[in-house]
Amino acid sequence: MMAQTILVTGGTGYIGGEVIDQLLAKGHTVHTTVRNVAKGEPRLRGRWAEAGERLKVFQADLMDDAGWAEASAGCDAIAHVASPFPMEVPNDPQVLIKPAREGTLRALKFAHEAGVQRFVQTSSAAAIAYGHRGQENFDESDWTNLDADPPPYIQSKTIAERAARDWVAENAPGMVFCSVNPVGVFGPVYDADLSTSVELVQKVIDGSIPMAPNMGIGVVDVRDVAKIHVLALEAPAETVRNGRFAASAQFMWIMEMADMLRQRAPDLAKKTPTRRMPDFLVRILALFMPEMKQVKGELGNVRDVSGAHAEKTFGFTYIPAGQTIEDTARSLIEKGIVKF
Repeated sequence: MMAQTILVTGGTGYIGGEVIDQLLAKGHTVHTTVRNVAKGEPRLRGRWAEAGERLKVFQADLMDDAGWAEASAGCDAIAHVASPFPMEVPNDPQVLIKPAREGTLRALKFAHEAGVQRFVQTSSAAAIAYGHRGQENFDESDWTNLDADPPPYIQSKTIAERAARDWVAENAPGMVFCSVNPVGVFGPVYDADLSTSVELVQKVIDGSIPMAPNMGIGVVDVRDVAKIHVLALEAPAETVRNGRFAASAQFMWIMEMADMLRQRAPDLAKKTPTRRMPDFLVRILALFMPEMKQVKGELGNVRDVSGAHAEKTFGFTYIPAGQTIEDTARSLIEKGIVKF
């Protein structure tokens, strides 16, 4: 495929960084946005020192128009990856919903004005698999039920994706739009600015979780999530138009992660939990540990989101979940983020 100019929003983020890495490796020119150029650009230049003019960094915030026109100018396509994802649950859901929704619509508006023909939104399995009591298996045809009042992050991703699809249908029906909906994203890290998902593996191997709560999560490798984005940016228009691509390799319980690490990498598993945490203890801890509130809401839940549609459409095979978890752990050790 001919080299293109592609805007990747949120370039210092975990997924955004991997998307940039793969796009540059394939010869594309990349524009990327950061909230603060003075802080973000040196970090990006340090990672891709050889990119030169093929990497251009722009300052743009999800809640402000400044910088978006400049970032979008001359681009063939956009991967909108930037979105808030905190570890703690905010008291006001709008803290997450507003920037997720308005930031997506802002990126779409300026993309359309710049004549951008293709827009890939990083959504989430959070927009697929919540609010359906008793259901355990999901795919792209499912939508999170907002009437069930899910947590703020779940609401933010669902509302942002629905708003994007509605906006494109009304304002830019000719634009090739699709979403990528990953489950928990793991894999090698570049530096100590960890995603919320990777922080889970960190806690599993550094002794922060002495017992494993009865909680599970879908696992997908960041390299595969980025690959789906890149393939969606490059594929024939009719292959991806209005598409929705869940990204998921396997659903795993936290105890399964610990057991798998002990089997695959015993040298990294000296502090991994060997016992389950009783549910009552999770509920007690949730009273004074904000991060445990989210765990409490997930006790015993199975949300197994199929990634088969993306695999079939783009013709690739997911990195096995066990390999991904091991690679995450080894990366945390190699970067000095976890020390034994």
